[in-house]
Amino acid sequence: MLRDGALVAFPTETVYGLGADATSGRAVARVFAAKGRPAFNPLIVHVAGADQVAALAVMDATARDLAARFWPGPLTLVLPLREGHGLSPLVTAGLDTVAIRVPAAPLARDLLQRVGRPVAAPSANPSGRVSATRAAHVMDGLGDRVDAVLDGGPCGVGLESTILRTAPLALLRAGGLAVEEIEAALGRSLPRDMTPGKVQAPGQLSSHYAPARPLRMGVTSRDRQAVLIGFGPVSGDLSLSESGDVIEAAARLFDLLHLADSLAAEKGADRIDVAPVPETGLGRAINDRLRRAAAPRDMPQP
Repeated sequence: MLRDGALVAFPTETVYGLGADATSGRAVARVFAAKGRPAFNPLIVHVAGADQVAALAVMDATARDLAARFWPGPLTLVLPLREGHGLSPLVTAGLDTVAIRVPAAPLARDLLQRVGRPVAAPSANPSGRVSATRAAHVMDGLGDRVDAVLDGGPCGVGLESTILRTAPLALLRAGGLAVEEIEAALGRSLPRDMTPGKVQAPGQLSSHYAPARPLRMGVTSRDRQAVLIGFGPVSGDLSLSESGDVIEAAARLFDLLHLADSLAAEKGADRIDVAPVPETGLGRAINDRLRRAAAPRDMPQP
């Protein structure tokens, strides 16, 4: 189906991706149409192994070191395009770089091996909405706009990949690989370029990952007009992690945002509140997603 231009959602260790043949402009255009995604927002290209990157992009020494250390896994590298790469210009949003990763989930890698070509796969949800970490989330969000869904159960990491640009080196998006791990591997701190004037990578729009209802961060007490998502000592209607474990919280974040939306509808609540999460380890990525979910919605929502 992917070789024939269909859209196939599949699970990675981070979130479910909406897959399309990255070399087919028509297939990639269907991704943008299905998600209602702005055309200036680039897509991540997924490949089965690091050996497949050379035909698409140029890897410097830093990129090769990071790939050897963290691939397969939740790390995306933004690399200069190689001449004759064959990718649809829609994938890169007209940039001279491409975002690439090798997923760790066995089902995703098996699929990519069988397809035999690069697969563009943004998160399988309407643009700007909560990412899908279960097959049911995909169907709820996209319905008949997706041709097939491979159900691999819940995603283990539950946050999108961390995105790095290697030339010059910068963190573009915090994600499922903790920044501290990358900095330890590199032996230096990472410059941040999280929301530049020009979008360079997925997930950099200021308003993103939003549930249907407004979201407020850093809340420690219940409000009758809101559903409270707790963390650690702050109890709520739901909890990211009662023990205060940021890894557990990361894996549950998008699932709980979906649940909170449903619970708010049942209760007649008009807002979702979230307890404070520490700005360490994967807490950085959790807070990044929550800040974008809470941002003013200055772009049309699907």
